[in-house]
Amino acid sequence: MKSMKSLLVAASMLAGTIGLAGMAGAAPASAQMLDPDDPQDALEISKRLQCGVSADEPAVYHWSGNIYGRSPGVRDTLLFKGEGMNIRRCVEVEDPTRGKGWRLISREVMLMLDPETGEVLDSWENPYTGQTVEVMHIHNDPVNGRPNFAVGADGEPYRLSSMRIAGDYVFMPFEAPLFYPNPLAGEYQQYVGNMYHAMEIFDFAALKDELFDASTPTAYPMISWVRISPWAPWMEMGGRPGQMVFNAMGRKLPGGFEELPDVLKDEIRENYPIYESAPPKDDMRRNETTWTKFRKLTEAKRGEGAAAGMAEGE
Repeated sequence: MKSMKSLLVAASMLAGTIGLAGMAGAAPASAQMLDPDDPQDALEISKRLQCGVSADEPAVYHWSGNIYGRSPGVRDTLLFKGEGMNIRRCVEVEDPTRGKGWRLISREVMLMLDPETGEVLDSWENPYTGQTVEVMHIHNDPVNGRPNFAVGADGEPYRLSSMRIAGDYVFMPFEAPLFYPNPLAGEYQQYVGNMYHAMEIFDFAALKDELFDASTPTAYPMISWVRISPWAPWMEMGGRPGQMVFNAMGRKLPGGFEELPDVLKDEIRENYPIYESAPPKDDMRRNETTWTKFRKLTEAKRGEGAAAGMAEGE
């Protein structure tokens, strides 16, 4: 799954602890408000949406929801509950012609939980095949974005084209249609198909007074995330038709990593410890997806198996 990488790379294109009922307070009259129609202010609004207080104080997004299986002629099946997080920092970048901007650097985890018990799954009985398979939770590192500047590569000013202001709220939807060569397939996909084909949808909502208030370093928006994608490779579905549908909601956490649910914190600290912090500021690695991670781990296991076989034969 391109996963919430997708939160995230799409995020690069991409409320607090108070409840909805109390979030409509007005900003102080002295607050300096950003203008979304000004390219420089629009860039800053986008940064406040995505980033933490500073490059040294990362932001953490958390989301929670359901993961369904959809197969032709069969009722949709709730396969898993999902708990996910992305930890990110935004670093300043500079271009000789476009000036100063920022770049998102992040990594993410999403756990597959038993839909009845809420326990983290190590193995799973596939209801479509009857086979028990090992679960590979999403853990992509890195999930980075392209640099953002007040002037685009085409010379056009930066715009928040999807932004909609409704009363006290700001809504920013974003759809990311994905269609590219599948990293698990061969060299003839243009002839036989089997491309990676998915869509990720990110819908941000924030208080206008908080998002536009330049006197504070960041904002704490809410997010909804929908993902429609092929079966995850670890499910061993072969060529069976169908797809996965993810539906989750969450927010940027004012308390950072410590504010995550215990199930995420405990699993990360035990099995994915590097995900407690964001990647380094100078991270220029190629992005990971569920498919590239699955390939990397599978090839590593095959290599270990081959080495073990050779040792036994000696």
